Amino acid sequence: MLDTVVQGLSGLGAGTSYLFTSGGPNVIMLLIAATLLYLGVKKEVEPLLLVPIGFGCMLVNIPLSDLMEPGGLLRILYDMGISNEVFPLLIFVGIGAMIDFGSLLENPKMLLFGAAGQFGIFLTLLLALALGFPALEAVSIAVIGACDGPTAIYVASQYAPQLLAPISVAAYSYMALVPIIQPPIMRALTTPAERVIKMAPIKRSVSQQTKLLFPIVVTLVTGLLAPKGLPLMGTIMLGNFMRECGVVARLTKASENEIANIVTLFLGLAIGGTMEGHAFLKPQTLAIFGMGFIAICTDTIAGVLFGKLVCKLTGGKVNPLIGAAGISAFPMAARVVQAQGQLYDKKNHLLMHAAGVNTGGQIGSVVAAAVMLSVLKGMGLI
Repeated sequence: MLDTVVQGLSGLGAGTSYLFTSGGPNVIMLLIAATLLYLGVKKEVEPLLLVPIGFGCMLVNIPLSDLMEPGGLLRILYDMGISNEVFPLLIFVGIGAMIDFGSLLENPKMLLFGAAGQFGIFLTLLLALALGFPALEAVSIAVIGACDGPTAIYVASQYAPQLLAPISVAAYSYMALVPIIQPPIMRALTTPAERVIKMAPIKRSVSQQTKLLFPIVVTLVTGLLAPKGLPLMGTIMLGNFMRECGVVARLTKASENEIANIVTLFLGLAIGGTMEGHAFLKPQTLAIFGMGFIAICTDTIAGVLFGKLVCKLTGGKVNPLIGAAGISAFPMAARVVQAQGQLYDKKNHLLMHAAGVNTGGQIGSVVAAAVMLSVLKGMGLI
């Protein structure tokens, strides 16, 4: 009996012994977890995402905790909502409930900016293929360029689950870094005269009926043209339809608040649970982060250059800065454009125009993912 007790007590220090013998990668990931928590708490960088991701990363890298083993808490959360794509799709319902497509509907041409802002996805796809990644992995990596965490998680969890951790962390990290990554590019590609262009105020003339029909039409068109992307587009448009119909206020409120908050917590913990050191710290992880950075930069470059083209075609009526909002980081990218515009002219208000571009980017990212998935389906790869 005494020997059994002694043997049991010896297990209390097994985790520490493991760290000193085989836990080098876990120690590195614990430091990364601490960095994520610092950024989320002290710097308030996407705290709703980085705090649960960082804490989940810490939990899974404490040796012998078995939290990602069958029956463990993090494994249960992963199986409950990531392996079957439920969590990212529920978040899309909440996003749809939060978005007002009015600015986009006032000027549908803003969709073109949203399309330009997805250029990095396709460039990164070619780059990933050139580096030898299989087609499904390459597509999953490319979706980081959407700068849309839920879309990246949905695609990766379904078609490249072995890369879910680096892809999801890269996607959310670059979403959080948009205010740092974009401004230098915006300044480098625009002239002082272009940055102070004032745009005409957006008129409020879109009828409620148009707002109500919009999510239905978009869902039908996307479903018919690119059916593999219907779960993504269908859920975001469901949330928007609930918002605009006005008869399910309780469901709308729950989708953008309670449900979104709970799912974000579970999603973050589950993603953090995939960041175990021995599985996460691989050369391909650095490659994925590098390609993700290239994708976000390319999106911004393409959006601003398209803005410059439209500026010339309209005789200087469009401020090229709004092109940077063509990525899907909603509403962060629109706020970055507003901040940059007022940096050069405090009376220049670009927020509503940028919001229209940003909502176009949200749709554009989902459409881009839907198109790639449908093409893979047609090729027989999925």
